[in-house]
Amino acid sequence: MHEYTSTVRVWGLSCPGFPEEVSRARRWTRDILRGFPLADDAELIVSELSTNAILHTASGRASGSFHLAVAVSPRVVALSVTDEGGTGTAPKAEHQDDQAEHGRGLDMVSALAHRVVIHDSHGGHTVTAELITRGRVAGGRPC
Repeated sequence: MHEYTSTVRVWGLSCPGFPEEVSRARRWTRDILRGFPLADDAELIVSELSTNAILHTASGRASGSFHLAVAVSPRVVALSVTDEGGTGTAPKAEHQDDQAEHGRGLDMVSALAHRVVIHDSHGGHTVTAELITRGRVAGGRPC
């Protein structure tokens, strides 16, 4: 590999903290990962993480926003959502019982992803879900 070339491709999207932006984030992710075997899981993860940012942090306030990054390599797809914080506590997966109506989102993300990492970042939090691939998608394009 050439020192100035990478097999990792990264896309970024900033969205205002409005609920309708969740569907935009999903479509954007779906477009990037078209043909990727785990695209449906990735879309669901982005939807959940974006919704959490809007509902549970300052990202959902009038002037708030959230930021999405998708990194694609031959073996891993990493989906990251960064919120604007303002909650005093970091997001965490909570194992709820079968009857719970709330608090199951990050648990679901953890079940779909091979790894979930939560970082504090400049007054907010970044939640990254990693999906491990099995090689390349149809057509030889790295997934």
